[in-house]
Amino acid sequence: MKRFLPLFCLTLILFSFNSDKQAFLLYDSKAKQLAYDKMLAAILKEKPDVVLFGEQHNNPICHWLELELSTDIYAALKDKLVLGAEMFESDNQVILNEYLAGKVNEKTFSTEAKVWPNYKTDYKPLLDLAKDNHLQFIATNIPTRYSRMVYNTGFAVLDSIDPDSKKWIAPLPVRYNEYLKCYQNIFKAAEGHGSPNLPKSQAIKDATMASFILKNHSKGQLFLHFNGAYHSNNSEGIVWYLKQAQPDLKIIVISSVEQENITKLEKESVGIANYVICIPSTMSKTY
Repeated sequence: MKRFLPLFCLTLILFSFNSDKQAFLLYDSKAKQLAYDKMLAAILKEKPDVVLFGEQHNNPICHWLELELSTDIYAALKDKLVLGAEMFESDNQVILNEYLAGKVNEKTFSTEAKVWPNYKTDYKPLLDLAKDNHLQFIATNIPTRYSRMVYNTGFAVLDSIDPDSKKWIAPLPVRYNEYLKCYQNIFKAAEGHGSPNLPKSQAIKDATMASFILKNHSKGQLFLHFNGAYHSNNSEGIVWYLKQAQPDLKIIVISSVEQENITKLEKESVGIANYVICIPSTMSKTY
């Protein structure tokens, strides 16, 4: 006689399967799901010059994966790995180096540097990975005062700043492609509330980040850079500036999106990067 699974047990199994919660799913550029280990292996095999990790700034899954990816790439490449981030402004590089070298403590660094409100939970672990393993960590973003100047009056104002201060920004004059969708969309999203220079203030950030990535990258190294996803999606922003300077640079972009249902990547997110981390929109936030 055939034995049938009791209805209660069958119901329990089905309920357990259907209630399984996933913190994220990973997709390639064609919206095909893949495992994290597959992405890691592909990155190491391809040997890119630069990997841009586009995060959602307040998403804990992004920050966890940034640390995991950094740790795993370090395990493979050791001192050939260089880290850098939008979250630290270029004129804080000296105190950042002092912290990495153990010359100032964390309290001094976090007090005197212009760290973000979520620094301790989200970015300090990355700095400490660099500190513990004697890795370079580059502050790539333009000092906020200069991007605000551009927002208020345009690129021309940068010509008049102190010559010593120009070392903290992209070389002048800055090329600007107003037809890139990332800049057009910023202005549209402002719905008339932002200055016409709003996309230019974004562009000067992208140009400066690209400039400091290139200044601190050597052949045979991998520069892993952390930035908001909008700065690198669709091969625009930072990627555009990197390619303008070095067309043959091998770049891999990782992006991140939030969706109500993560089992299928939404159409507008397909192809925005080489890899897309899809996270439930109900995920808790770090701020």
